[in-house]
Amino acid sequence: MQAVITGASSGIGRDMAYLLSQKGYDLILVARRRERLEALDLPKSTKLYCYDLSKTEEVYAFFGEIKHEQIDVFVNNAGFGVFGYFLQTPLEKELQMLSTNVTAVHILTKLILEKMCRQNSGYLLNVASSAAFYPAPMLAAYYATKAYVYRLTLGIYEELRHQKSNVSVSVLCPGPVKTEFDNVANVTFSLKGLESKFVAEYAIKQMFRRKTVIIPGFTMKMGKFFSRFLPEKLLLWLLYHVQKKKT
Repeated sequence: MQAVITGASSGIGRDMAYLLSQKGYDLILVARRRERLEALDLPKSTKLYCYDLSKTEEVYAFFGEIKHEQIDVFVNNAGFGVFGYFLQTPLEKELQMLSTNVTAVHILTKLILEKMCRQNSGYLLNVASSAAFYPAPMLAAYYATKAYVYRLTLGIYEELRHQKSNVSVSVLCPGPVKTEFDNVANVTFSLKGLESKFVAEYAIKQMFRRKTVIIPGFTMKMGKFFSRFLPEKLLLWLLYHVQKKKT
């Protein structure tokens, strides 16, 4: 059995690597920072690749490395956020985020699912966020990227269900998690973040149960449920004041 994880050098991706290794999976890990990958305490059989998935040519290059491998689990985890007023955030950084959070996820989802569907088995987990459920002033582009991942995964799920495929697709939608995200995005969360190990354990457990939408934590589950009853402009007003506290 073999699992592939993108963005595996830290946070949720790193913890998923440890957990899947303990379950007997051989690992293929990819991240930008080779030194961080090499510092992970994992079996020597683990294959490490250093690619920047914000660059489309490197996404294809990475897939070229693994296209002949048996892949039983694939986790699209790489991603980051950019915080600030839309007219003030750097366009170049936002485009890098769009390439990582959307383009790379789209390409790898398609190529890996084609492979899994040929073998009629496998689990694909796309890491989105509870951000996918809401509009968000001051994190507008980041929330939009996660909404894309969420909707894309749901659409694919329904297609595969009608095709009676044995391939499972899931989307992980956590709230704040104690990872490097807040440092990269230059943001401070008002809600207490979940431990990344807890999120990783919960996500893997639910993925193997073929759960389609995976939401760790009671707070985010309730937030998603009650937000549907709020008028959109009221929700925007509330979220603006929540986001403002993150600066």
